[in-house]
This record gives sequence, C-alpha cells and structure tokens, in this order.
Amino acid sequence: MSDSNIVLQVCGLCKDFYGNTVLEDINFELKRGEIIGLVGENGAGKSTLMNILFGMPIIRNTGGYGGKIIIEGEEVHFFNPVDAINNGIGMVHQEFFLIPNFTATENILLNREITRYNPLVEVFGDRFQLLDRPAMRRRAEEAIRALGVDINPDTLVSEMPVSYKQFTEIAREIDRTQMKILILDEPTAVLTESEAETLLETLKRLSAKGIGIIFISHRLQEILDICNRIIVLRDGRLIKDIPTSEADVRSIASWMVGREVEESSKDVRKKPKLTEGEVILSVRNLQVDMPGEKVKNVSFDVFKGEIFGIGGLAGQGKLGIPNGIMGLFPSRGTVLLNDKQIKLNDPLSSLQSGLSFISEDRRGVGLLLDESIALNIVFTAMQVQKQFVKKFLGGFIKWRDEEEIYRYARDYIKRLDIRCIGPDQKVIELSGGNQQKVCVARVLTTSPNILFASEPTRGIDIGAKQLVLNVLKEFNENCGTTIIVTSSELLELRSICHRVAIVNEGEIADILPANAPLEDFGLLMLGNVGNRGGSN
Repeated sequence: MSDSNIVLQVCGLCKDFYGNTVLEDINFELKRGEIIGLVGENGAGKSTLMNILFGMPIIRNTGGYGGKIIIEGEEVHFFNPVDAINNGIGMVHQEFFLIPNFTATENILLNREITRYNPLVEVFGDRFQLLDRPAMRRRAEEAIRALGVDINPDTLVSEMPVSYKQFTEIAREIDRTQMKILILDEPTAVLTESEAETLLETLKRLSAKGIGIIFISHRLQEILDICNRIIVLRDGRLIKDIPTSEADVRSIASWMVGREVEESSKDVRKKPKLTEGEVILSVRNLQVDMPGEKVKNVSFDVFKGEIFGIGGLAGQGKLGIPNGIMGLFPSRGTVLLNDKQIKLNDPLSSLQSGLSFISEDRRGVGLLLDESIALNIVFTAMQVQKQFVKKFLGGFIKWRDEEEIYRYARDYIKRLDIRCIGPDQKVIELSGGNQQKVCVARVLTTSPNILFASEPTRGIDIGAKQLVLNVLKEFNENCGTTIIVTSSELLELRSICHRVAIVNEGEIADILPANAPLEDFGLLMLGNVGNRGGSN
C-alpha cells in the first residue's frame, strides 16, 4: 500500500507518571480499513496509549507525552477529546462514558442533537432551538440497527444491563460521520459469546468502509479472528508487531507475559468431586427488579465449601441474582444463610451477615476512585467489621491503624500483582484490570462466609485472569469460603466451579456439573429448559 493509505502514525511515543515510565519509544502505523489487535498484560501501557491518542485530560495534567502522532500525514496535538473527535478519532472506553438519566437516543446523539426551526430563535437566539426528537430517534435506531442488536432507543441508560450500555457506547461512535479511526478498549469484556460475535461482524463491516480500527481485547481468540495485525506491549514497550497469520493464542500469551502460560481452554485446576453435604445458602422464589436483568422466580441451594457458577446470556437475569441478594436492587423471596433468613433490600444487613460482593460495576459500586489503594482494600472491613481501627478510652476515641492497613495492602498488592507505585497511589490512576484486582482484594479482606463474585475477571489479561481465579480457588480451599461466581464466560465458569446454573428468562433453566458436555450448556442458554427453577 502507498503512504496515502496510512491514516495514523505513532512515532517514538513516551509517557511517564510521577517518574514511573509507562510507555517507551512506541512506533506503529494504522492503514485505512485495517484492524490492529493491541494486547498486553494489565499495566503494560495499553490504556495510556489510547488516552494519548484520544486527548484525555489525564495525559496533559500529568506532564504530557513525548513523540509524535500523525494523522493522514499531519502531526496533531490534542488539547482534549473534542479535538480528537474533530480529527476523526472515535473511542469506546473500557469504563462507560454515558449519562445515566439520558435515553439511548440522547446519549448516542449527545452534542450532535438534531434541531428544528422555531421562530423564537430569530428574536432570542439559538438557545430557543427545539430538539427534533423523531429525527433523533430515527438516527439512533439506524446506529443501533447497524450493530445488529435490539435496544429500545427510548430506554434510560440507568435501566440497561452492562452489555446494552456497551452497545450504546459503540452506537454513539458509529453515528459520527467523520470518523476515520475507531479505538475499542475491551468492548467485549461484558458481552456474552453471541453478543461478541455480533459486535465483531459489525467491526468487519466498518473496516470494509475504510475505517481503521484499534481493537484491545484480552480474549485472544477474538484478536486472531478479526485482526489483520497484532501489536504486543509489555512493560511499556512494543514487543511484537506481527501479521495475525503468524501468531496463535499460546505465542501471543507468551509474548504478553514474557513466559509460557497455560492455554485458556485447560482447567484452572483439577476439581475434586463435590460431595453434597451441608447447605450453606438456600434461595427460594427469588424475584429481583434489576433493570435489564430481572429475576422472575429463582430457587437453588449452595453447599458449604462449594464454588457455584451462574451463567447465561445478557439480559436473562444472571446478574440480578447476586445484586438482589446483596440488596442493591428491589427483591422478594427467601434467602437463608445457615438456616437463618437474610434481610433483603438491606445491603448493610447482607454484609453484616457474612456475605461479600465483587460487583460487575467496579466504578459504580466497587471502588472509591479518588482514594488510595490501601484505603480501598480495607474500607469494607473497616466500616462493617470494625477492623483496622485502634480504640482508646474503651472505644470512645477511634482512629485508623495506618501501620496495619499498609501492611495488609502491601500483602495484597504482592499477592495479586497489582501494578502500581505503592499503597498510596489513587485507584483512579490504575489500569482497569488493576482496579479489578483491588476490588478482589477488598472483598477478600472481609473473610466472608459467602463471596459473590460477579464478572471477577472483567477486563483482565490472560495471565492476571488465571492469577485471580487461583486466588479465589485458594480462599475456597484454604479458608473454606463458599464462592458464587457469575460470569459471561462459560469457559471460566467450567474451569473453576463445581456446578453451574444457567439462567434463562429470569429463571434457572438447569444446574449442571461443570464437566457436563459443552453442548448441554449451550442448549440451556438458548432456552432448551431442563429442570426449570430446580435446585440440583
């Protein structure tokens, strides 16, 4: 191809945060209609690179960057994301940038609203323009239809499941007519396999129209399926820039982590056969009013010491089960922990009963973004269980045990390989995957009787994913913690769980042993119901 086909050049890009080098001499090109797969461990520099390309304020506010960004032969300097958008760059972030109380239509056309004539404009100016809502709705429908999904354009974002929010973000970028470059940061992390396939087909159609795409994913098979080239970052350096045809899952994983890793298709561990014994959690006729993930009527039992999986397609109710039991959404029914009834619709009561929760919404529920890693790790244990607190005068005076807090935080930073400067670093400055590790550390600190882990490896690379799953397994085996894992990745559930429940249309279709044939799980997900509402 000639140089006229090069839409983006990155030349000698460098960046450091507070003396910590996160990118060093990055060089690559993106051609029109090309899809580049960008991979690397959490903390390898992927998100920082994308933030530079999209003009995110955090880059300018921390001293800027070195090197050049060239679009269609001209060097550019972005002061903010609006500059990047005006130069034809669209970005779908790993964390959602949507307005919760706006509809899908309003979010998709934000700052590009369609207006209609109003005579008052002649007198009072543009502030009296009226929105042409029917035209906006039609345009939003076109963008949604291009994705091949069924989202009502009038639905509020606050009422959407996470997968619909992701598609709304992507629809917003597709609607931009001047887009030349599309950056997607873990767009399939919250999608089921079928939804991910729909998205990948959409990206192929966009590339066929000449749009250059940078696709970041920890699902390495997706990278192989959709990308023309693969760029591998490790510790802030570009390790490989290679045609997809010359790579496979094992080689990519090895380049990412600098060591051999097991293929993701293998079990995380050899699970001993579960002996049905004492029931620690009994759920009967649970109903949860979680927008986009409603639970109609769910009953099941979990055995003490078990790792129990909950899977199913998006919007079928799997996320509603842990969110309802933990009191985050209105719920009805009966939940017994060790034969003692849990008070529903009361998050504090659930925590005090010995339940703990890793939320799928780490920014909205799981983290104090502007606080330190150390405080985030101990916060729930400190507030609910009164740990890490020194008492004086019989408890009349209390203050934090800073020494113990930092000792505990450093232990989990090492244990979970949280890539950071130290315990004092703010969580907002971490990559998405490292933020997720902080969420895991936070709930494990409470030493719960039962741990609900909802999408625990969302946005985590292949090496760190295995590490997190192994830590959960370790707590299960060594501490006797009963764990209930909700995940969009069936392979992940089958690798770590003893049994897996598949949720369909707000009810449990059936509960199968994790080693049951894969096609049995697939049939249940598609509505071929076995023991509906059963408690195998």
